[in-house]
Amino acid sequence: MTIQHILVSNDDGAYAPGLLVLAKKLAEIADVTVVAPDRNRSGSSSALTLDQALYPTYRTNQFISVKNGTPADCVRLAFAGLFNAEKKFDLVVSGINKSANLGEDVFYSGTVGAAMEGRRFNTPALAVSLHGIASVYYATAAEITQRLILMFGEFLLKSKAVLNINVPDLPLTELLEPWAITRLGKRHLPDRIVPTRDADGSLAYRIGQASLEQDAQPGTDFYAINQKRVSITPLQLDVTDYLTLQQWCDPMNVSVSE
Repeated sequence: MTIQHILVSNDDGAYAPGLLVLAKKLAEIADVTVVAPDRNRSGSSSALTLDQALYPTYRTNQFISVKNGTPADCVRLAFAGLFNAEKKFDLVVSGINKSANLGEDVFYSGTVGAAMEGRRFNTPALAVSLHGIASVYYATAAEITQRLILMFGEFLLKSKAVLNINVPDLPLTELLEPWAITRLGKRHLPDRIVPTRDADGSLAYRIGQASLEQDAQPGTDFYAINQKRVSITPLQLDVTDYLTLQQWCDPMNVSVSE
């Protein structure tokens, strides 16, 4: 089994530098189709647009931006609307996101949301993000992504996980090896949202940057990134808390399967 056709999407918009660098790099090893939002949709998670129509704009038959589309919309359209049944995708790659998606970020990230939507269509998926204030070394993250696909393509095709990949914003030669297989770390609770006034005097609230890391112990994605290593965290669609489920079922003498 080989990966022949890759769907690329993101949440920074169809013309974001991270997406363009990624698509060009992956085109060296597979047929690439891009379906992405026409503008920045960061923080949209797995949201679907249900209250308005989606309008695709074809730059080429293989590069499509979607007006009103979220990242998850774009992936769903690619699998279930834009193309005929003969067009199959072997892998979904979402990114390269400008800034990391670590810890609880994965619940809000449109980058991860696009990858999760691909997994809903039984297709392996990667979410790729660049960790750093400047977000300069997209080429590093693209190279890491290509290498991962070439090295573990057969494993990816068999996997049911979404791989959340975070790459330090550094030249490739400055990354430390090996890559780290990690769990999600944890951030502190968000700071209080302070009200402000717009230019016209209207009361406004603006959600700020992500809070600082709290659990950055060895084994976490935060720890790997802080050590200048690539972090790879397997995620899954099923977020059921099975321990609590069993604890509730046991006193009632009910099995989980029932």
